[in-house]
Amino acid sequence: MPFSFRPFRRNLGLSFTLAATAALTGCQIPLVTDTSRMNPDVFVQETSPVFNVAPYADPPSNQPPPMPGAIPHKRQLYPSTFHQTYGLPVSNPVHRSMYGVIRDDGHTLPAIPYSRIDARYLRQDVDYRTNEAPGTIVVDTRERFLYFVQPGGKAIRYGVGLGKAGFSWQGRGVIQRKAEWPRWTPPDEMVARQPELRKFAAAEGGANPGLNNPLGARALYIFKDGKDTLYRVHGTPDWQSVGKQTSSGCVRMLNQDVIDLFDRVPEGTSIVVL
Repeated sequence: MPFSFRPFRRNLGLSFTLAATAALTGCQIPLVTDTSRMNPDVFVQETSPVFNVAPYADPPSNQPPPMPGAIPHKRQLYPSTFHQTYGLPVSNPVHRSMYGVIRDDGHTLPAIPYSRIDARYLRQDVDYRTNEAPGTIVVDTRERFLYFVQPGGKAIRYGVGLGKAGFSWQGRGVIQRKAEWPRWTPPDEMVARQPELRKFAAAEGGANPGLNNPLGARALYIFKDGKDTLYRVHGTPDWQSVGKQTSSGCVRMLNQDVIDLFDRVPEGTSIVVL
């Protein structure tokens, strides 16, 4: 049977036609099957729907999600100018109750910022061994404490401010008089040292009771052998003086503390100033 070139020419023409079509369309049709395109991962990447991604969405964060109750990075630590200056107070329910606002006989004593006071000078129950009888007041001028002696080797301890060197009194006496919101009359020798106090002298009637009165909310008057020593246990509007030696000889207490002591101490109570 003679060989025919007709089928060969037909197939060759078809090949030229396909090649020309590919060149015109810009496509490259591989003559060998690309098995890498059958990779399922590639298939998923190329066919995943685009509508699952929000338009212009931020890329996902690699940071872990915030834990419940976590402290935020930014918060307002200092809610007022006072706190910016002095810091936040340490919250203590007992001290907050002791040194909070007191409304007393028409006066409103402000709260004391107890967190700014050495904790040693805040009112507290302590062990205290002494030969003094329960109910006695003992003032330790070296440590700047006032003890109100309790039974069983205990005492209530208060911080106090005391007189500068040369202006303090020591000895034994009694609390012969008590006064709420006392008037203050500086002694003549104090007026002589500080003439600006003359307007508060006894002849002028003394300083009126109130929040700015140097004796504060209460005063316990110390007598010895029936005579006024002119020294007092009293409150003060200057809470920062407690624990220091700044007064003219008297025993200063925080107003809230002197009110507490005043209510415990009857007239005739013995006092020892060491």
